[in-house]
Parts: sequence; structure tokens; C-alpha cells
Amino acid sequence: MQANKPNFSQKHPLLFGIMLIIAAVALFAGATAALRVTKGNDIPYFAQEKFGVINVEGFIADSRKVSDWAYALRTDDSIKGVVVRINSPGGGVAASQEMYYAIKRLAEVKPVVISMGTVAASGGYYIAAAGHKIIANPATLTGSIGVKMELPNFKGLMQKIGVSYLSLTSGKLKAAGSPFQTMTQEERDYLHAIIMDMYDQFLDVIVEGRHMKREQILPYADGRAMTGKQALAAGLVDMLGDRETAYMELAKLCKLDAPLPLEEGPKKKTNFLKELISTALDLAPVNTVREQNSIQLLYN
Repeated sequence: MQANKPNFSQKHPLLFGIMLIIAAVALFAGATAALRVTKGNDIPYFAQEKFGVINVEGFIADSRKVSDWAYALRTDDSIKGVVVRINSPGGGVAASQEMYYAIKRLAEVKPVVISMGTVAASGGYYIAAAGHKIIANPATLTGSIGVKMELPNFKGLMQKIGVSYLSLTSGKLKAAGSPFQTMTQEERDYLHAIIMDMYDQFLDVIVEGRHMKREQILPYADGRAMTGKQALAAGLVDMLGDRETAYMELAKLCKLDAPLPLEEGPKKKTNFLKELISTALDLAPVNTVREQNSIQLLYN
């Protein structure tokens, strides 16, 4: 009598198990999407009026995703207003400015409310100045208005190990800030002038966005961080509250009785199988290390 041949699940139990998990997740996602489409009414989800949400998170290094998402919300007629949720200590000067201008253009056509999370400082506050209303938690760390330039110097170390350095330049300031030579007073003055010009740009943005006089801002624009409560007293935020407070305030600006469904972004690219396995094994994501140039100009 011929023995029964093992089926696929018996020959490949691990692969079969993963396939079952993927199928179950796909069915669940489909059912959830179907419920979301018709939840509360018969209007398809994509046709509903919604609030947009822009998430600004972590060190500000690349503005493209946030700027592109701000443009998408600006040109989407179903989006009636936007909450910008900021949880960032700041970052690169140019990237902070590009996010600011993208959100400012959005605010020119739709109500925008800023919601501050754990920290919205320096470049994070620069971006916040584009909104119509700023809401912070009482313990949010914000402010830190200023610019810094980081210039490591290895000349002493090189001398100790017997390494010499020669720099040929087309002009006397071309090598200013080099980590291999002592900075002259002229170079220091030159670089400090750049920092102060960027600082003035920061102040101009706050003057315009907060409708404050420069003299009102200067006492708090020395690089100090402050709590949301302190920032409220200084006039740098409008009110204290959480994320839900921001949605309610946006509804008021849009003249609605209650907040609308949310459309959040920028979307994060994820590897479905990697996420599935990580969830099943309860693995935490690995933090990435940010590369640094020898010269850093930061709203940080």
C-alpha cells in the first residue's frame, strides 16, 4: 500500500505559517479599509471633507517629504484645514526654512494650527511661526531661538602625531573654519557675520508670524529653551493644550462644530514583510546615525 505524500504545509511548516499570517493581515486590512470608507455615512472616504496632518519629527535634515506633503494638502480640495504636529529639536537652517515656506504657502489658502509635542525648538519653532495658531503642552520644550556653527579642530592632535597640513586657496577666507588650522580673528568675524545674518532671518520670521515687535522677541531670543507655559507668557505660543486641542481649534477656524476625519503624512515607507516579522518577534527598530559635516549651520 502506497503511503500518503506529505502536503505543502507538512513539508514547509514555517513558510506555510508565514503565508497564513500574511493572508490574515491582508484580510484584516481590507476589512478595515472597507469600514473606514463608509463609517458614519455613505460618502466614500476619498470624497469626504477632511483635516490634513503634517508630522514634523526628529532632526530636520531633509525637507522634501514634508514640503511635498504640504503641497499635496494645499492642492487637495477635500482638505479643509491642517494641523502641523511638531516634535523636533531643530536642525539644518536651509531645511527648516524650506519647511517653513511650504507651510506658509499652505497657510495662505487654508487654516493651519501648530501642535507642539515633546519638543519644538529652534528650527522646530521656526517652522511653527508659519501657522495661524500655535498650541503647546505646558511642558513642551520650545524657543531656543538662535543659530550655531559647529567647527571641530584637529590641529593639536595632528601636531602630536606628527602630521602636517597645507592648504592652497584662491582667497584668504576660502579655508575659514578648516579643522586643520587655527582660526584667525578675521575668519572668526567673517563666520560670525554669517551666523548673525541667519539669526536676523529667524527674528524676521517670528516678527511676521507672531505679529510681534522685534523688541518683544529679543529678550527670549538668546538661545534659551523654555517650557510651553513660559512661551505662552512670552507671547511665542497662543494657548496650552494637547493634540486634540489643536483639532478643536482648527475646527473653530474652519467654522465647523467638530473636527473632520484625518489624513496624515508624510507617509512612511515600510517593508511589509519586515514590519510583519518585527511585530511578530516584538523587535524594536534600530536608530540610525546621522552623518555630520565638518561645518554645521543649525537652528538647533
